[in-house]
Amino acid sequence: MRRLIREIGPCTLTPRVGRSPFESLARAIAYQQLHDKAASSILKRFVALFPGRRFPKPGELLAMNVRAIRAAGFSRPKIMALRDLAEKTLDGTVPTNRVIRTLQDDGIVARLIEVRGIGRWTVEMLLIFQLGRPDVLPVGDFGVRNGFRIAYGLRSMPTPKKVLQYGERWRPYRTAASWYLWRAADRAKNVEAGNAVSI
Repeated sequence: MRRLIREIGPCTLTPRVGRSPFESLARAIAYQQLHDKAASSILKRFVALFPGRRFPKPGELLAMNVRAIRAAGFSRPKIMALRDLAEKTLDGTVPTNRVIRTLQDDGIVARLIEVRGIGRWTVEMLLIFQLGRPDVLPVGDFGVRNGFRIAYGLRSMPTPKKVLQYGERWRPYRTAASWYLWRAADRAKNVEAGNAVSI
């Protein structure tokens, strides 16, 4: 890890503060299993259903005609996930910005995975990229594990358990370690792409 930090330079991870957990998770649902461009277009059409809003509120989403949301490009399972997210935001399962800041990481994960279509990985991305939590190691993430494989010169992909065990030495800065592992994976991908072009 020391070598990786030296080669890559300072960590430039900057959390996107300002979005509510509801909005962040709704956007995450939109992006699941889709390319960025397609998901972005669907979200744009979805938000346009709520004139004058930067993003709809949970109650507005629940009041919106399901056919209109479907016409914006959301699949039926994603609409069900969005509606469940809205309901669980209104009943307090999904906390507000103010409340979520008072919760421990594990408590946030436990509450948010109750939402249909939201798994641990999605919540960990929210912890890292929205809340800026410093000690998150998403071992279920392919990029983190691949970065670990590359950085430590392993022949095969490490298991999540192995990365989690090794990652104990990075506490309480496992988010920064994750960022460096992602950069290691990106760097290797760029090198491979360059080699493919030169051939």
